[in-house]
Amino acid sequence: MPAGPVHYGYTHATAEFFAANPVRNGETPGRVVRVDRSRLLVAAADEVLHLSYPLAADVPATGDWVWLGPNRAGDREIVGVLPRQSKLSRKRAFGASSEAQVLGANIDVVGVVVPVDRPLTHNRLERTLVAAWDSGATPLVIITKADLADIADDVVGQVILQAAGVDVVTTSAEQGDGLDELLRHLPPGGTLVLLGPSGAGKSTLINALVGYDVQETGGVRAGDGKGKHTTTSRELVPLPGGGVLMDTPGVRGFGLFDADDGMGEMFGDLEELFGQCRFSDCAHDQEPGCAVQAALADESLGTRRWSSYLKLQRELAALNRKHDAAARREYQREWHQKVAVASRSQRSAQRTTAERAEDRHGKRRKR
Repeated sequence: MPAGPVHYGYTHATAEFFAANPVRNGETPGRVVRVDRSRLLVAAADEVLHLSYPLAADVPATGDWVWLGPNRAGDREIVGVLPRQSKLSRKRAFGASSEAQVLGANIDVVGVVVPVDRPLTHNRLERTLVAAWDSGATPLVIITKADLADIADDVVGQVILQAAGVDVVTTSAEQGDGLDELLRHLPPGGTLVLLGPSGAGKSTLINALVGYDVQETGGVRAGDGKGKHTTTSRELVPLPGGGVLMDTPGVRGFGLFDADDGMGEMFGDLEELFGQCRFSDCAHDQEPGCAVQAALADESLGTRRWSSYLKLQRELAALNRKHDAAARREYQREWHQKVAVASRSQRSAQRTTAERAEDRHGKRRKR
């Protein structure tokens, strides 16, 4: 088995995965540690390399496993990107874009950070958990700043209710509480990504997990209580005793992207209710025998949770419509190009036929 970057999650299982996915000129395994604007930081078995973006391979993301091989000058370059075993994506935040932005690849646990000293935004928590489920990784809610005991218990209760079966870990990075329990959720050599708004305590938590100051801690702005961004890029950080941590900049918004699987995991209780409705095409509004309306009436289903589900479904439906429209435009563009090429070919053939006919007619007149 080829040697790989063991400090960045390379295990025997990873070596077997590389062996099962060979590429031409691939010599040594590597892992993308950070993606900068013009270069990639890639860990190999013996060093960390600054490499250019590959020309022939897919654009890598932080956490991708890559094959390294020699270029014409004999230096190492990326010659292949392995299939992703999981990926965390969101809809790009700018404009009306419907493109997916890959935040990280080959993640085992998605830690959703919830600070106790900030108002709990239920829809944001559910939205992020849907994306976590849809990534293929295991979601985990991490409550930070639990040393603020006067408000921690209330927040923990709300989070457990909204997390719908997702494990919840309560931590205090300042006092070191809950860190061992958090790490027990991470498999040997596994990768943990932390998601949360700025000022949620992610940087303090990272420093406590790693054992030294990896990230600058920025606190919150006095005027509005919102966090200062202290992390500027996604980067892998080795954890003592094995495992890898991926930090992300404070995520202000988390637009969903094609998250049907994640919705099914996060709202599995609602999908069970849908199967109990009298009619298979029930719209869950005023139809007789609607199990959803019955659950709302007896309060076994909270109105806030139902409203959140509807809001997220509307967002996904709008995104699907946008994708369908984009796909139709692309198909029409390609079809018009093919028609134009065919028309030019047909006109050229007609001109050639006409010229040959004129030549034959001219030759007959000369006779």
